[in-house]
Amino acid sequence: MKPLLILSVILCALGGSTQAADKPKILFDTDITGDVDDVLALAMCHTLADRGACEFLGVTVSKNNPLTASFVDAQNTFHGRPDLPVGVTRDAKAQHRESKYLKLADSADYPHDLKRNEDAKDAVELIRELLTAQPDHSVTIISVGIASNMANLLKSPGGVDLVKQKVKALSIMAGAFAFCNRTNYHLEANVINGIGYMQTVADQWPDEVPIVWSGYEIGEALPFPRVVIQRDLDYRPHHLVKEAYLLHSGPEHDRPCWDESSVLWAVYPERGFFGLSEPGRVKVLDDGFTRFIPVKNGQGSQRDRFLTMSSVQQSRALEAIVHLTIQPPPAK
Repeated sequence: MKPLLILSVILCALGGSTQAADKPKILFDTDITGDVDDVLALAMCHTLADRGACEFLGVTVSKNNPLTASFVDAQNTFHGRPDLPVGVTRDAKAQHRESKYLKLADSADYPHDLKRNEDAKDAVELIRELLTAQPDHSVTIISVGIASNMANLLKSPGGVDLVKQKVKALSIMAGAFAFCNRTNYHLEANVINGIGYMQTVADQWPDEVPIVWSGYEIGEALPFPRVVIQRDLDYRPHHLVKEAYLLHSGPEHDRPCWDESSVLWAVYPERGFFGLSEPGRVKVLDDGFTRFIPVKNGQGSQRDRFLTMSSVQQSRALEAIVHLTIQPPPAK
């Protein structure tokens, strides 16, 4: 065998094994009710799975609305995964939120099987089931809403140990860690809509499992271009993502990509779309402010980092988010 051919065979073998080992297994935890960035982020999860960039394990919903399970199943079906597991919160204290777009679940244009929240699994039960079935330290949880499911997972019997054993990282959209929304003290919605839940995550999440926080300032700097919604989603006569966006934001608004940023980092942490802060620990104050406490002299928790973004990374990240959102689902 010629030397170059031998080298090619070795590189292919190494590449294949590395790719299989490094492919993230993602679990998407969302409060898909109010804002539409959850819909775009869920579309990204499906596209990334279609591309073989990740293994998509399931979706759990952290807010209360009677149409959440039905809508998520409709979107999963739209993207070619009608049997993807869906779980909804059973926590009556989790925020109830009205929605401008969940009614699309009732449209005949978007067929699906799961019609009622009562027929979906309990979110924490599903998360535990999915984690238990995976290899140790292999699952990346993407949490892009209030932290009710994450907090209740930690409080469930053996929950902290299960996270410590099975979870590789938590990519969470929450808080604010830089000047944003015209203030240095922004109280971000995912935190203030469930402060106690986020405090539980910040205080009880195991130190061995990294948390990467995407603050309000990241999504604020990534406005999804309205022209994309207007022009690039007409490859199907009825497009759920387009209709949801228009119902929520209208045709003349560039909606910030808060949730999408957490998906992009979770699946492509090594692609340089974002930078990372120094390590430290996030403290959630009683008013909902997220205070980052950096490590000093190597002492203290190094569990948490937050995303940073240069102007070059900003352009690259937005372009990636756009293309991962608008890629056509598999042909029916």
